[in-house]
Amino acid sequence: MKLLSDQIDERELNIILRELEHVISQAVTGDVVEFGCYVGTTSVPMAQRLRSTDKRLFVYDSFEGLPEKTAEDESPAGLQFRAGELLVTKAQFIRNFKQAGLPLPAITKGWFADVSPERVPEHICFAYLDGDYYHSILDPLKLIWKRLSIGAIIVVDDYANEALPGAAKAVDEWLLTHPAKMRVEHSLAIIQPIV
Repeated sequence: MKLLSDQIDERELNIILRELEHVISQAVTGDVVEFGCYVGTTSVPMAQRLRSTDKRLFVYDSFEGLPEKTAEDESPAGLQFRAGELLVTKAQFIRNFKQAGLPLPAITKGWFADVSPERVPEHICFAYLDGDYYHSILDPLKLIWKRLSIGAIIVVDDYANEALPGAAKAVDEWLLTHPAKMRVEHSLAIIQPIV
């Protein structure tokens, strides 16, 4: 499968799809959410896999590129990440879905901090968080945590990326007060909440 962007590599995509496959094979109830869908690099393959299920895909993105960094996101290795970087339009995302011949997911445009709980499915079996920054990981965790089904899996991108330290800070702080098992593969944190 040809990747739609260089924001993840084939190995990372295979890990994400393997974890999605796990919740499907285990019949974990609920839908799939992705915070930070960009051009659909992971959304399109996830939607392809979900076609044969009754699960819906919900995606969230500002479609305005990256927000401003906070102190938690500062790293000498990440100077290339600036506000507005990684900007794509919602139309570009939709075009990639149409070219793949897939039905559109539920799309919410906006900053994650502004997403209302009503826009998030009531039951979630799988979440992929690709917000790059501290608050862009923490805000979705707050939105989804109480909606995760038993057996749900969260995959957080850039956990082991020194250029984007905010992702790991957000996860580590969250897990201090929210019980879960976590392992790291490649740059991804794979989290299984303990309910």
